[in-house]
Amino acid sequence: MFTFLLVVQAIIAALLVTVILMQRSEGGGLTTGGSPSGLMSARGAADFLTRSTAVLATLFILMSIALATLAATRESTTIDTSLARQAPGGTQAPAGPADGDALKAAAAAAAAQGNAAAPANQSGVPLQQ
Repeated sequence: MFTFLLVVQAIIAALLVTVILMQRSEGGGLTTGGSPSGLMSARGAADFLTRSTAVLATLFILMSIALATLAATRESTTIDTSLARQAPGGTQAPAGPADGDALKAAAAAAAAQGNAAAPANQSGVPLQQ
């Protein structure tokens, strides 16, 4: 049901964009730059594109509200674990210090041992000090 309504919403959106782009630009937009007589005339009020834009916009808003309600109340009990990382051997890796802490610990150990080699980061490139 949700997928069907989502497809209908996409069709309404495409029709709304098409109808809006087909209309003639009369100027004014959200301002009062247009002619007030054209808005109240029989031709302006009964224009097919204007009415279809209003109907499609209303349907789009109502469908958006309905889809938001369905998405909020929809229960999904399955969890996709296809991308879960596994440590070699099928066990979880033990929790250790963060990468930055590991690098600092390796640098401190190298300095304590008097080792002249700089510790390497995860890519194997020696760090510059």
